[in-house]
Amino acid sequence: MKSQETMLCCLMLFLATECSHHYRSKVRIKDGDKHQHPEGKLKTGTIQEKCRGPCLTASNCSQPCSQHFRGEIGFTCHQNKWQKSTETCTSLSVETFFKDFNSALRLSVAAASVPLYVLDFRAPEPLESVAQGIRRNCPVDYACIIDVVKSSEATSGNIAFIVELLRNISTDLSDNVTPEKMKSYSEVANHILDTAAISNWAFIPDKNTSSDFLQSMNLFARQLHIHEDSENIADELFIQTKGFHINNDTSEKKFNFSTSMNNMTEGIIGMIEIPRQELWKLPPNASQAISIAFPTLGAILREVHLPNVSLPRPVNGLVLSVILPERLKQVLLTFEKINKSQNARAQCVGWHSRERRWDENVCETTLEIMNKVKCQCNYTGMVMSFSILMSPKSVDSKVLDYITCIGLSISIFSLILCLIIEAAVWSRVVVTEISYMRHVCIVNIAVSLLIANVWFIINSNFHKKAQDSKWCVALTFFSHLFYLSLFFWMFFKALLIIYGILVVFRRMMKSRMMAIGFAIGYGCPLVIAGTTVAITVPEKGYMRPDACWLNWDNTKALLAFAIPALVIVAVNLVVVLVVAVNTQRPSIGSSKAQDLAIIMRISKNVAILTPLLGLTWGFGIATLIEGTSLIFHIIFALLNAFQGFFILLFGTIMDHKIRDALRMRMSSLKGRSRAVENASLSPTNGSKLMNR
Repeated sequence: MKSQETMLCCLMLFLATECSHHYRSKVRIKDGDKHQHPEGKLKTGTIQEKCRGPCLTASNCSQPCSQHFRGEIGFTCHQNKWQKSTETCTSLSVETFFKDFNSALRLSVAAASVPLYVLDFRAPEPLESVAQGIRRNCPVDYACIIDVVKSSEATSGNIAFIVELLRNISTDLSDNVTPEKMKSYSEVANHILDTAAISNWAFIPDKNTSSDFLQSMNLFARQLHIHEDSENIADELFIQTKGFHINNDTSEKKFNFSTSMNNMTEGIIGMIEIPRQELWKLPPNASQAISIAFPTLGAILREVHLPNVSLPRPVNGLVLSVILPERLKQVLLTFEKINKSQNARAQCVGWHSRERRWDENVCETTLEIMNKVKCQCNYTGMVMSFSILMSPKSVDSKVLDYITCIGLSISIFSLILCLIIEAAVWSRVVVTEISYMRHVCIVNIAVSLLIANVWFIINSNFHKKAQDSKWCVALTFFSHLFYLSLFFWMFFKALLIIYGILVVFRRMMKSRMMAIGFAIGYGCPLVIAGTTVAITVPEKGYMRPDACWLNWDNTKALLAFAIPALVIVAVNLVVVLVVAVNTQRPSIGSSKAQDLAIIMRISKNVAILTPLLGLTWGFGIATLIEGTSLIFHIIFALLNAFQGFFILLFGTIMDHKIRDALRMRMSSLKGRSRAVENASLSPTNGSKLMNR
C-alpha cells in the first residue's frame, strides 16, 4: 500500500513536471509570437505607442504589465488623452506562496487541483490550491503566507488576488478560527489597506472587490472563538480587532478604538457601545462580541450606482464592524470626524452587504458637534459595518460667510439708525390711527429683527461652548421667538394695508388696534416657541446637534419656524398683489405718459412692500431643495442679510412724510441754534455778562 502511494506521488510529480515544462515552453513560444512583429519590430512598443498621445473619445487601449508581472493595463480615451482605467498586473501566484517548501510536496498538492492554464499569463489562478497549501503547511496561524504578501507590491492585480485569497480562506478555512489565525488574517488584510494602496483599488476591473473584502472580514470574524474575557486580537496600523465575553449580567460594554490614517497623523477615535437593555436579552451562558475598526476602508468601499443616490458620498470617519449574538439588534456608535470643517455635516449609515451600498435607514444621528457624531444603529446579518458620511446638503462657500457677516453688520447699523429716525419724527408723523399703527409696525419690525440678528451672532460665535447646556436652549428659544415676531409683525402690517384699502368709513379705536397688534406680533410667537420647547426638550430633540438652533433630523422642531414663516410670506404675497391691482387704474383715453407713471407707481409699491412684508424669505424654499445651485444660496443670503438696510431705505428714508418731518426737525433745530446765538450776542445779554 505504501509503495502504491509512493508510485502515485511520483506519477503525479512526473505529470506535473512534464506538463509544467511543456506549457512553459509553449508560453515562451507564444510570447515570441505575441511580442515579435513580422517585420522584426517589438509589438509591445507598438501597443505602448497606441496608448500615448492624442486619441478619439470612447476608444480603448491596453498594454502588457512591466517585467515580472502578469496581466495588462487598460486605458480609456478621455478629453483626447489616454487615462488608465483598469489594471490586472499581479506578481502573486499559487507557487509564490510555498516556494520555500519541499518542491515535490508543493507540486503534489497543486497538481490535484490546478489546471494547466494556471501558467497562462492571461488566465486567473484558482486559489483553492492556496487554501490547501495553507491547511498543509501552516494550519495553526496562516503565517506561511504573510511574508509573501508583505513583500509583494500593492498593485491592482495583487490587491484583487489577495482579496480573493481572503475570501477563500473565510469560506474554506473558517471551521476553527483562533485569535492566532485572526491575527495572521488581519496582517494580510492590513497590507492592502495601506494608504499607499488606496488609489490602486480604483483600477480593479471588478468593482465589487472592496465589498467582497469587507464581507470576507466579517464572515471570518464571525467564526472567531476568543479565549480570555477581554482581548486585543489584532493591532495593525490599518485594522484593529477586539473581542469580549458577554452575558445577561454584563454591564455596558464598550469597544474603544484610536487608529491613524498614516504614521504621521493623530489617531481617529471610534467607539462601539452595547446598551444595557440589549445585554438583558442574552442567555446566562457566555456569548461573545467582536469588533473591527478600519481607518482607510471608507475611502476604498465602492457603492453600486443607484438612480436616487448622488455619488460619491465620502466617508468621514472610521468604518466599524461589529459581530454580536443574534438576539442583539441595536448598538451605539461614536465617530470622530476626519474632516472637521463646520460645513461637514454627518449622516450615520450602515453598509448593506447584499445591496453593496450605504443604508441611512438603519441608523439615526443622536448627537453631532463640531468633531464628533453619535449614532444609534440597528444590527442585522446584512448590516454589520457602520460609519458616517459627509452630508451632500451642506453648502461650503466662503462667499456666503462674507455676505452674511457684512450684511448683518450693515443691517444692525441700519436698524439702529431707523429707530433713531423714528424717535426723532414720531410726534410729527403719527397723526391718524392708521399712520400711528403703521409706524408702530415699523418700529417693532426693526426691534424684532435687530434682536434676532444679535442672537444670531451670539449663536454663531458661542454655540460650541454652549452645546449640551441650558444656555444653548435659551439661545435657541430667543432666536426662534424674535424671528417669529419679525414675521408676525410683518403679517400685522399686511393686515393694516388691507384694512386701509377695504375699510373706508369705519375706523377702529387706537387702543383696540394696539392690543390686536401686540397679541399677533408677540403673543403668537410666544405661544409657538413655548409649545415647541415644552414638547421637544424632554425628548432631547429641541436643538440641532451641531448648533444652537431648532432640530430637524429627530423631532422636526424646525417646522415650528418654517411653517408660520412660509404661510405668512404666502399671505403677504397676496396682499402685495391686491395693492398692485388696487393702485390707480388708467382712465379711458389716458396718455402713455400717464400709463407709464402708473406702472412706475405700482413697481415702487411692490419694491417697498417686498422687504417690509418679508417676501425675500421666499427664496429660502429654493435653498431647501437638494442640489440647488450656489447662486440661489447667494441671492437668499444677500436679500436677507441686508434686510435691515432695506427696512431703513424703503420703510423710512423713502417715506416722504418722514423726510418732510426730518426737514422740519432740522430747520427747527437750526432756528433754535440761531436764536440762542443771537440771544448771546444781544446788548442786553452782554450787559448781563459784564454785570456777572
